[in-house]
Amino acid sequence: MQASEKGRSRRRFLHSLAGVGAAGMAAGLLPGSVMAHAHLLEPADPDKGHVFLTAPYLQQPQPNAMTVMWITNLPAYSWVEFGETASLGHKAHSVTDGLVDAYNRINRITLQGLKPGTRYYYRAFSREITGFEPYKLTYGNTIESDTLSFTTPEERPETVSWLIMNDIHDRPHSIPHLMKLNGNDPYDFVFFNGDMFDFQTDEQQIIDHMLEPCTSAFAKEKPFLYVRGNHETRGKYRRDLHHYFRNPDSRQYFSFTWGPVHFIVLDTGEDKPDDHPVYAGIVDFDAYRQEQLHWLEREVQTPAFREAPFRVVMMHIPVFYSGDWHGTMHCRQLFAPVFDRHNIDLCISGHTHRYGVHEPVQGQHSYPLIIGGGPREGKRTLMKVKASRKHLHLQMLDDAGTEVGKYHLAAKR
Repeated sequence: MQASEKGRSRRRFLHSLAGVGAAGMAAGLLPGSVMAHAHLLEPADPDKGHVFLTAPYLQQPQPNAMTVMWITNLPAYSWVEFGETASLGHKAHSVTDGLVDAYNRINRITLQGLKPGTRYYYRAFSREITGFEPYKLTYGNTIESDTLSFTTPEERPETVSWLIMNDIHDRPHSIPHLMKLNGNDPYDFVFFNGDMFDFQTDEQQIIDHMLEPCTSAFAKEKPFLYVRGNHETRGKYRRDLHHYFRNPDSRQYFSFTWGPVHFIVLDTGEDKPDDHPVYAGIVDFDAYRQEQLHWLEREVQTPAFREAPFRVVMMHIPVFYSGDWHGTMHCRQLFAPVFDRHNIDLCISGHTHRYGVHEPVQGQHSYPLIIGGGPREGKRTLMKVKASRKHLHLQMLDDAGTEVGKYHLAAKR
């Protein structure tokens, strides 16, 4: 079959699949799992041939592992070749329950057995699957990325440094602009503290407004972590967002320790009540925040939390200085008492679009609360945080590179 004929056949199949719709589901023509994830398999444009829709980007950094993600436009079998030199020499692919992950477009491959504090070179490969029958699999063209590199974290590093952005709101040019403000200062990872988008529309939005600017600026060599803001809970594609990222514990809320800092990341959900008409009865964030409270109460009892020189919380909606919207008040009711009772050292948020450094206030919050800026030029911020076992220093820059906030902490433990 010629390439043009294959493209027409694919389009006819996808047109037929779309035509089945709810009636096909009711008739049992396609399993629910296929319908639920059909959009993840749909070629973006078969006439372009087999291409990368994103460069590789790094997720879930660990001393002995790193996750590499990328997206292709056609279903494929994908793998990563890697090694301590540019000659590579090792290969990794993803396996689930004995089956090598294949015939997918969103690729997530974890390189394991790595050495801490070591530079690795890597290259991503995807081989198109043009036919997938029960007893016959047919391959098409193989594409590959450039040779890239990253460095794994140390096993027990003495320091950690990270950059924070929030409330970009579908302004992709802000990401490389803010990253340039860091200059040549070293950093270990980037953290996105919610509302990178206005709402979730489709895959192309995720690529154009976040993944492409990240890979262009840093993400091929430095990992990033991401927590949702209230705007990432809106739009028809909101339930699919998690496919494009990999957080610790593979959840929207999580914890991790890097050197002297134990991080707690909370997913604060929506800012309006669950029964607000705009949600049409299909959200349940009150119960979700309650679930996180139960998790948080267990987390603060762990040795990793209790023994860390610094305990830092990152969450999109701040528990104070965000008005009296339902989301703020519910987060305050649930989380603020735990923060005070277990002596967190710092809480970093966004959401308000008004940057500020808020000192501890007796009877409200016993810790400093730092809030990043908003999406408009002149209001955007980059936070730079560095911690050793004795000191933590935060600096906040506006988008002109002027310092608009800072905070210094001495370790209490």
